[in-house]
Amino acid sequence: MITRRHFLITTGLTALASTRVFGANDTIRLGVIGAGHRMRGLLDAADKAGAYQIVAACDVYGPYLDAIKQRSNGLATTHLDYHEVLDKDIDAVIIASPDHWHVPMAVDAIKAGKDVYLEKPVTHTIEEGATLTRAVRSSKQILQCGMQQRSWTHFRDAVDLIQGGSLGRVVQVRTYWWQNYGRNWPTKPVDPQALDWKRWLGSAPDQPFSDEKFNRWRWYWNFGGGAMTDLFTHWIDVAHWAMKADQPQKAHMLGDKYLFEEWDCPDTVQAAFRYPGFDVVYEGMMHSSIDDGGLEFRGTEATLKINRDAFSVYREGVSREENPVLTERTTVDGTISHMENFFDCIKSRKEPNAPVETGVAAARAGQMGNLAYQRGGQISWPMKT
Repeated sequence: MITRRHFLITTGLTALASTRVFGANDTIRLGVIGAGHRMRGLLDAADKAGAYQIVAACDVYGPYLDAIKQRSNGLATTHLDYHEVLDKDIDAVIIASPDHWHVPMAVDAIKAGKDVYLEKPVTHTIEEGATLTRAVRSSKQILQCGMQQRSWTHFRDAVDLIQGGSLGRVVQVRTYWWQNYGRNWPTKPVDPQALDWKRWLGSAPDQPFSDEKFNRWRWYWNFGGGAMTDLFTHWIDVAHWAMKADQPQKAHMLGDKYLFEEWDCPDTVQAAFRYPGFDVVYEGMMHSSIDDGGLEFRGTEATLKINRDAFSVYREGVSREENPVLTERTTVDGTISHMENFFDCIKSRKEPNAPVETGVAAARAGQMGNLAYQRGGQISWPMKT
């Protein structure tokens, strides 16, 4: 077996510099906007990323606010209106609301002079991309998109290998993500009396309260974009990064609702995207989770397979016993490293690992897939009016 050190040296590559952890007295004052399940995960990562204090939190569901209040040891103020959080003396906000709230909240935070960690997808529509980019680039604020692979060490090393030519010419990137919502994603009943449903809807069309929509909003067009903007967004960002191209020329998508007929978005998807010189394919379903998610970069000299645990490189013309020629496993959750990078950029004012353009491009690709699904299976870009 070729060691990682030998492989990196012989291919002219080096490991990336590590991120630093902040000192105990270097505390960042945070506001929390959207305090549900994803926010809990982000704050768990923040606990390991550096010193911070939750000053204020906003959510429209009482139990979520109660949990943040408890997490802050009773110090955080709680609010239904996110503007009240932005009025506080804080350095930054973390936004983990439903997708249709992302751009309005982020733009308002930037206008208020706050740095922003914005969960993916950073936009709900293609048109919002220009609005968000303009807001960030016309300000002095930091915006870190929630594309944590950009800070994950083994993803960074894998991109170095691909860009260094170790795979030869890559003409196809295969991506996939399987989950099992029926078995692995149970939901808890919502207490409607503790929820401000009208405020939760925001700009979405008025509609009756639905427990399913509140818990699984990602699968309804008014609030999310299904697998293409929840799961595929992560993987297409890695493909954009590694291949140095972020605009599909064509998008094809076949989708069906086989088990979750109440959803707007398809629970089973096959999609393909044409980029200059290479294609990206995606497949996924919400009924089976055995293989989870990952990517394969298939080149003329080698193939690199990667997921959130590790990557492996398989050489062409090498026996099965000798493959893989290189395997690198992760040691730290990339969300922790990504939050470290955000905290560091708040202080250094450097560009974050996942700047606004990366998040907009990743969201746009998934949104193009959804548009193809809605318009007969295929669209080209730029779209004809």
